[in-house]
Amino acid sequence: MATQYSISGTTAKGIAASVERAVADGGLEPGDALPPVRRLADELTVSPGTVATAYKELRRRGLVVTRGRGGTVVAAAPAVASRRPPKVPDGLIDLAGGHPDPAFLPDLPRLVTPSTGPRSHRSTPRLPELERRVRAWFDADGVPSGAVTFAHGALDCIARLLTTELRPGDAVAMEDPGYHHLLDLLQAMGLRTIAVAVDDEGVRPQALREALRAGARAVVYSPRAQNPYGGCFSGRRRDELVEVLRQTPEVLVIENDHAAEIAGSALNTLTDGGLSRWAQVRTVTKYLGTDLRWAAAACDPVTLARHDGRLLLTSGWVSHLLQAAVLTLLDDPSAQLLVRRAEDAYRERRGEVVKELGQRGIAAHAASGMNVWVPVRDESAVVNGLRTRGWWVAAGARFRMAAPPGVRITVAGLEPAAAARLASDFADVLGESEATYGG
Repeated sequence: MATQYSISGTTAKGIAASVERAVADGGLEPGDALPPVRRLADELTVSPGTVATAYKELRRRGLVVTRGRGGTVVAAAPAVASRRPPKVPDGLIDLAGGHPDPAFLPDLPRLVTPSTGPRSHRSTPRLPELERRVRAWFDADGVPSGAVTFAHGALDCIARLLTTELRPGDAVAMEDPGYHHLLDLLQAMGLRTIAVAVDDEGVRPQALREALRAGARAVVYSPRAQNPYGGCFSGRRRDELVEVLRQTPEVLVIENDHAAEIAGSALNTLTDGGLSRWAQVRTVTKYLGTDLRWAAAACDPVTLARHDGRLLLTSGWVSHLLQAAVLTLLDDPSAQLLVRRAEDAYRERRGEVVKELGQRGIAAHAASGMNVWVPVRDESAVVNGLRTRGWWVAAGARFRMAAPPGVRITVAGLEPAAAARLASDFADVLGESEATYGG
């Protein structure tokens, strides 16, 4: 155990909370060992069973792992804090945050009139006008829209879908590299992840097949603008994946189309492939406003009923004020013009970065979306080297499970004219790191 932190508590809940605070504050770091059960029980004057229960709860939530004779240690990526991105140092160009360019975000509606008089929001959780608009939105891309629902953002929706189907210890097939917040979410829920390799066309069929054979009870993936790799399904890849998933009709398939309108590529969805259990989740955060914590989902009727039943027991409904704001922007011509401009700009910006890197012999991946993934041998050397040249990029460790190292560059705010300088600096840093790496 780290010498600078002492675990406290007289109940299992209190002991677990003490360890969690230590992990969040940095008093306990990944790999630090917790005391043996009996020793900590003696120190706290509680029963060994109380400490064992606390450790069990911490394991369930992904904060610690048990290594046999190696004891119980803080997990390599505990869900409470370790993947939180570091603060961008002053004076650096931020290419790590994954944020859209504010220049392409419309102004939020100045005033949305609240509903007046007594009204049962639980009996009418969705504004009929927005629901009709959402159905048309899904229909336009070939996603079946017979059953739709709303949630408080994509992660909120995905979490609720998984909690209605899975229990702690169940396995979920996840993209590798994949969205780090989703990886943290599953860990916090006590779910196991099975890595599924991706390429420029998205999830690899054979890797998905192996994950299903290993017992995955759900699959979460992005059909385009995959974060961080940038892959997007081709028609051929879509057909191959549908064929794989048809062999396991009991598996819940969650399609996270988080950047639908700015992905820069057409949608080849699995949702129209005759799957038994499925949902497609969309949000507007990346192109209408980061404060619009709203998502829509189209799904099969069973999944809809389970999601809405759980929603009813918790928040009940998504704010009608928020729904009205989303509806206003979805139907506003000036806002939609900005969205189209953003899609074109992001396509140009990632294309310029990939081209400039390629001219310097550096392979990069960015078939769609706002990010470019660049494989490297030493993530830290590249991140630190670019930092000295004024760039701040994201180390790939936050996104990876078994995938090789790389760095993620968010190009949403990078003007095309700056791509050559970034690529030149990247090449210089690689040259320096390779020389150091090779001795």
